[in-house]
Amino acid sequence: MIKKLMLLSLIILVASCKNEETKEGYVLTGSIDKSVEGKTMRLQNADLNNITFSDSTVIKDGKATFTGKVESPDLYLLTIEGVPGGVPLVLENEEISIQFYKDSLQTSVVSGSHENDIFKLFKNISDPIRAKNQTMGQEFVAARTAGDTVRMTAIQSEFQKIVDDGNKENLEAIKKHNDVVTSAAILENLIQTKGIETIEAKELYDNFTEPVKNSRIGKSINDLLNSSMATAIGSMAPEFTAPNPDGEMIALKDIRGKVTIIDFWAAWCGPCRKENPNVVKVYEKYHEKGLEIIGVSLDGNPRQKDAKGEWLTAIEKDGLTWHQVSNLNYFNDPVAKQYNIQSIPATFILDADGKIIAKNLRGPALEAKMAELLD
Repeated sequence: MIKKLMLLSLIILVASCKNEETKEGYVLTGSIDKSVEGKTMRLQNADLNNITFSDSTVIKDGKATFTGKVESPDLYLLTIEGVPGGVPLVLENEEISIQFYKDSLQTSVVSGSHENDIFKLFKNISDPIRAKNQTMGQEFVAARTAGDTVRMTAIQSEFQKIVDDGNKENLEAIKKHNDVVTSAAILENLIQTKGIETIEAKELYDNFTEPVKNSRIGKSINDLLNSSMATAIGSMAPEFTAPNPDGEMIALKDIRGKVTIIDFWAAWCGPCRKENPNVVKVYEKYHEKGLEIIGVSLDGNPRQKDAKGEWLTAIEKDGLTWHQVSNLNYFNDPVAKQYNIQSIPATFILDADGKIIAKNLRGPALEAKMAELLD
């Protein structure tokens, strides 16, 4: 619940790009309280999969200026040395001004173009949700501390409705403003957080102007949609080959059974480890009847000191006796990307021909499906 809102809150704070003839370069000018005089301000791209620093400057007389040229508009982040947070914006070849608020960078005001008007529109949708998240989050923690599961469920349901209503407003705004990168950023977030069905997302993407489609975010959405459609129920499961713990390459096509489960998990993933006993139970009951499982580990989390060691320990401790593979590359694992994995645990159930017939079943639901297919 909170993770979804945090993702949404970050995305709606960006400015967008309009479909106009670009200028020779950008001029980005910021004003800020002189208490941060002499601090370094950094400009970096906001692609979490490929973060690079583009430029830096020192704040002087309460001012900071960046100049340069970008090939096409994209999402960037401005940060200040020693100040928490940052200001996301779409950097384009325009004159852009920012009024920074050092005590809350995310509330800084970006102005100077039509794009920022659209930015404010999405921000007005998000702000009330973010405020609700803060208060309801505290209520949820209090209920959890008190062991009040009924109240916890009620809070989750109430907050989910608030998020759903906000998503509906976002979808209407995306339809109306199909020529800005902000709309693409909102759509990308909705896809990643499962806030929209693939078919509806494809319709919105197809309605974008060509400059938006050709932006980095537009291309990312296209990749996400292709992956989603490739792994929809009724589609043939994408083939893959990955190394097992001994370094031997295992191909999906070589280990398929009458029914095959592709199980995306990781040693660091608490919900995955909690579900593992259920998967063990199902495997022991149905393996001789034709069930095969291949576990795809997303170990390689930057916080892991020994990703492979933790992976192997988890396999042994949890009694996972089926095929296991991993590139130890966290969510950048190529198999995870093929299957558009945004969170784990995630499972795909295949028939004997390799067609996806069910997804993300756990516990009793998984066992019931195996009984339907193999008993």
